[in-house]
Amino acid sequence: MTTPVGGTGPCVGLLELASIAAGYETTDALRKEATVELLLSRPVSPGKFLVLFTGAVEETMSALRRGAEVGRDDLIDKLFIPNLEPTLLELIRGEVEGVAELDAVGIIETLSVASTIRAADVASKTGSLRLVGLGLAMGLGGKSYVTFTGDVADVESAVDAGAADANQAGMLVRRVVIPQPHGDMGAVLAGRFGAVMS
Repeated sequence: MTTPVGGTGPCVGLLELASIAAGYETTDALRKEATVELLLSRPVSPGKFLVLFTGAVEETMSALRRGAEVGRDDLIDKLFIPNLEPTLLELIRGEVEGVAELDAVGIIETLSVASTIRAADVASKTGSLRLVGLGLAMGLGGKSYVTFTGDVADVESAVDAGAADANQAGMLVRRVVIPQPHGDMGAVLAGRFGAVMS
């Protein structure tokens, strides 16, 4: 069972670059600059590179600043959140299990990883929700998405808030609220497609 959202969270920084080589160079530079924990540092489709890290606020800011300097010619997007929703970090690490029963489902899809994480953080701080899934550019043509569940009113206001943030940045692809999801949707959202659906 997933942990309900809410509470004081960790600091995160993220850099999205248009070059794989620049991504490796940027990762090296920011790790030499500050003591941060790398959460993701890898190429993502379509030929971009993602560096996501966490640490103390000062260290994360310093690493982000240095990484942005080194990767400036290839920088697509960057993100700094000093107080990330804690369960969002658990999702990034793959530590959140699927939810067996879903109330309403909210989905926010964006054009960049940074905009999805920012929208997910905004949405999760808007209502009483459970984060269900997070897709970060792998096999998605560079797009990303977040899914969460809760009662209909909370999901609607969370989707509105997160989607507004992504739209303001020009990164929103689509926002969806499913008020009464089919019972199979928990398995679908968890990526378990092996079972025969009736």
